[in-house]
Amino acid sequence: MIIVLKRGVRQKDVTNLISELVDSYEVQIHPIEGSECTVLGLVGDTSKITLEDIGTDERIHKVMRVKEPFKKANRAFHPENSIIRVGESSIGGDEFAIIAGPCSVESEDQITEIAKSVQSVGATFLRGGAYKPRTSPYAFQGLEEDGLELLKKARAVTGLPIVTEIMYPETIEKFVKDVDVIQVGARNMQNFALLKELGKTDKPILLKRGLSATIEEWLMAAEYIMAGGNENVILCERGIRTFETYTRNTLDLSAVQAVKKMSHLPVIVDPSHATGLNYMIEPMCMAAIAAGADGVIIEVHNNPAKALCDGPQSITPDRFAKAVDKMRKYVEIEGRTIRRGQ
Repeated sequence: MIIVLKRGVRQKDVTNLISELVDSYEVQIHPIEGSECTVLGLVGDTSKITLEDIGTDERIHKVMRVKEPFKKANRAFHPENSIIRVGESSIGGDEFAIIAGPCSVESEDQITEIAKSVQSVGATFLRGGAYKPRTSPYAFQGLEEDGLELLKKARAVTGLPIVTEIMYPETIEKFVKDVDVIQVGARNMQNFALLKELGKTDKPILLKRGLSATIEEWLMAAEYIMAGGNENVILCERGIRTFETYTRNTLDLSAVQAVKKMSHLPVIVDPSHATGLNYMIEPMCMAAIAAGADGVIIEVHNNPAKALCDGPQSITPDRFAKAVDKMRKYVEIEGRTIRRGQ
């Protein structure tokens, strides 16, 4: 349920109204201070609240029921776009975010050199897998804790916030301590035990869409995190599984606009995992910008042919630089900017 307050209502009256609603109906209330008015988002069993009970209150402008099962992620609860800030970087604002780096961390030299390369042309975050969920148990599984340490070294050299995937709830404490943005991969999108634990943290969470997840299921996964108290959620469209086999997945760019209409959360696009083909990454980045995405996450490797993981979908630092130069022109049309390289 959404309660829109009248303009000019005093803070004291807002506080009193919240107390009255909590005492009477045992619901959770999340106030949102907008530029025009204050909105109260009610979460819980609101079936006992009738419009007759509260609709005539002089502090209330109007009351609306939210039909969708996701509440805190719903744009009705939070009309303005959310901006997730990470140090001096952000996702969801005027600056178009670029997350770049290798699929997996392989060595100190590898991750540090790639970090320097992507930063030099405008990347705002460094990605790199330390723990790797692989289809085959015989494939490279990542350097795990050693990989995290190497990511930290690359961050120390470049200052780039690091984004890496979590797989196990028991590693949350270490991730909260060492990682700037915790990524939940497509295979774990509905690992509700993990999502609930991440909801108890205050770390930004990059939530990838599941391989066969509907948009509503994706938003409900975000709701699990937000219901626990952590509202720093970034959504990532990374392609869904369809009958098509030419590309690794099918990039659903329509999901960007659908989510933007339904939710206030920022949305980024992963053209690397979506297509699995390095020659498609640059054009899909441009398409993501046109679709209204808040950023992209791109796999960059200094020697894709010898990459231990996902070489065919990785681009070299030189190709990455050319793609970023082209993206600058596209984001300007959308009224956004890409950070200048350092």
